[in-house]
Amino acid sequence: RQDEVLLPGDNHGVFNVVQKEPAVWILPVTADKQVVMIRNYRYTVDDWCWEIPAGSIKPPQTPEKTARVELAEEVGGTAERLDFIGQFYTANGICNEIGHFYLASGVTLAEPDHEPAEVIEIHLKSIPEVIRMARENVISDAPSALAILLCAERLQALQGQQ
Repeated sequence: RQDEVLLPGDNHGVFNVVQKEPAVWILPVTADKQVVMIRNYRYTVDDWCWEIPAGSIKPPQTPEKTARVELAEEVGGTAERLDFIGQFYTANGICNEIGHFYLASGVTLAEPDHEPAEVIEIHLKSIPEVIRMARENVISDAPSALAILLCAERLQALQGQQ
C-alpha cells in the first residue's frame, strides 16, 4: 500500500508499505544434535540461500501450530519440544511483517511436502558449523541468522548433552 502522511513541519510524504501476514521461523535440531538447514532458491534475489524453515501464519492457526506445520512441510520434521525464542519485526522500514521464532529440539525427519514453487535442499549441519555460518555471513537470510545467533548458547548447551 502507499500512505500519504503529514510529517513534522507540515511536510507531506509518502510511505510505501509491504503488507504481509505474520510468519514463523523454526530452528530445528535433531535428537543427535544436528541442525536441519535448507538451501532455498530465492527468485527475488536470484540466489541460493541458507535458511531455516519458515512460513506465513494462515488464520486461524497460531504461531506454534504454524511452526509445526512449516517444519513438517519444508523438512518433513516433527519436534519433541518447541520453545519460543522471541518476536521481531522482519523489515520494519518497508514491511509490517512480525516474525515469531522457535527452537525445535528432538526433531525427527521424514518426507517433506514442498509447495510447487519451493526449490529446497535439506542439509544436516553440526552446531558449531551453523553458528560459524551465521557469524561469518555464509547465511545471508537475516531472520535465519538472527535465530541461530540468539540460540547459540542454547545450541551449545544441547550439544554438551550428548
